[in-house]
Amino acid sequence: MPFTDPYPAKSGNTPPRPGVLTIDVRKAARVARMGESPDTQARELATEARDRVRFEEEALQLADQVYRVARRLVHSKEEAEDLVQETYARAFRSWRSYTPGTNLRAWMLRILTNLNIDRGRRQQRAPDTTHLEESDYFLYNRLEDDSADDEERLLQRLSQNDIVDALAAVPHDFRDVIVLVDIGDFSYQEAAQILDIPVGTVMSRLHRGRRILKRHLAEATVGGE
Repeated sequence: MPFTDPYPAKSGNTPPRPGVLTIDVRKAARVARMGESPDTQARELATEARDRVRFEEEALQLADQVYRVARRLVHSKEEAEDLVQETYARAFRSWRSYTPGTNLRAWMLRILTNLNIDRGRRQQRAPDTTHLEESDYFLYNRLEDDSADDEERLLQRLSQNDIVDALAAVPHDFRDVIVLVDIGDFSYQEAAQILDIPVGTVMSRLHRGRRILKRHLAEATVGGE
């Protein structure tokens, strides 16, 4: 049986076979990179180095503000210093993921918040053997409740694990506001300045975030029954 070419040659422009175009594009890109002059490569490396230096300089200018938030999130100066050091270490490793021109302070504080949650998980105490101190209830005390009896029962069942896990389950935008206002004890105006959002947005996110957090805490108590 004679062989029939499914892609016969035609006069004029010949359409490529499937897969040929992709291969050619990749080959062309590879050839283009290989064809870059040493000067071009050097300029690209120099540009990236300048971008990184600029990022690090701008990030370090926020060190006092980052430490201020960290100090309100942990119990001691030493813990705050460690948390800030971890925050900057991760930020410097991930600097390419930051979009220039956006709110660097909020980006840094989000890293700080996530690391603090991770630290809380690592330092979890056994819920069945260790009771929370009154100071550990500060977050739930900020949440509105319609029934004092229900709140009392909920507090009796809460553990540090529950609080950390519930906070981690809150979406980032709402969690950022909760961390600043309810944990960091910043004013609405201060939180708005830090996150570069209107005060009204802070209040709205805080209200919704508290409802989300409260729901997760309530689910934690039900799950533990």
